[in-house]
Amino acid sequence: MASQDHILTLSCPDKAGIVHSVTGVLAKLGLTVLDLQQFSDPDLKKFFMRVHFGHADSTSQLQAPFGDLAKDLEMDYQIVPKAHKPRVMIMVSKIGHCLNDLLFRQKTGQLNIEIPLIVSNHPEFEGLAKSYGVAFHHLPVTKDTKAEQESRILDLIKEQQIDLVVLARYMQIISPRLCAEMSGRIINIHHSFLPSFKGAKPYHQAYDRGVKIIGATAHFVTADLDEGPIIEQRVARVDHSMSPKELLDEGSNVETQVLAAAVKWWAEKRVFLNGHKTVVFN
Repeated sequence: MASQDHILTLSCPDKAGIVHSVTGVLAKLGLTVLDLQQFSDPDLKKFFMRVHFGHADSTSQLQAPFGDLAKDLEMDYQIVPKAHKPRVMIMVSKIGHCLNDLLFRQKTGQLNIEIPLIVSNHPEFEGLAKSYGVAFHHLPVTKDTKAEQESRILDLIKEQQIDLVVLARYMQIISPRLCAEMSGRIINIHHSFLPSFKGAKPYHQAYDRGVKIIGATAHFVTADLDEGPIIEQRVARVDHSMSPKELLDEGSNVETQVLAAAVKWWAEKRVFLNGHKTVVFN
């Protein structure tokens, strides 16, 4: 029966009766609500909902009633099979712990995604990609070739029908063009607990400040560096005895957990953009 389960996600201006209207359509068609999460943003007056429902061989019978409901509620919505696997492109530079973690989680079924290709501006991880049976594209980049390289990346996204791009420690600034074309579909892991310690060597900055907590942040990529809507953050406790290298090692563990969680929740349709913030039903 799980193969007949679907996920409905929606957002619309907040008003009374939305849950009743949506679940009423499902009930009328004999479909069962298995899980429902909702949130009303009191500041933006916007409503968000995720519904896991079953059991339907097809959702064609939902098109007409939900089309009417969408017009009435000014609602954006999407219905996808729960078993659907988004196609994910991973981009990486020379630091590979997040890449390796994502590949392992996908291979073992912890992440319900497909990874058809890896793109890197360095050749180091071609062997790792090959060991997982994933295509590897080495696309070097310089200041003079950045536009050409990103055009090739966009070509690959279209050719491979990529749903999501994950920057797994890809140490290049993404151009406004790529940000715009993949808006809401690029996730980055930042090796710091944003908004603190932006830019290069955040663990060294943290060491210099004598912090007691370090962390990592997964966020959507926008044209504003490290300012995109935050999806997930986690922390680890540290103390005065730890060197920058020890902080980096501890931080790397947090980075893999945070990025994997963000990718998992996005793939499961649990993440909604909400202006400069996100709504995450985890």
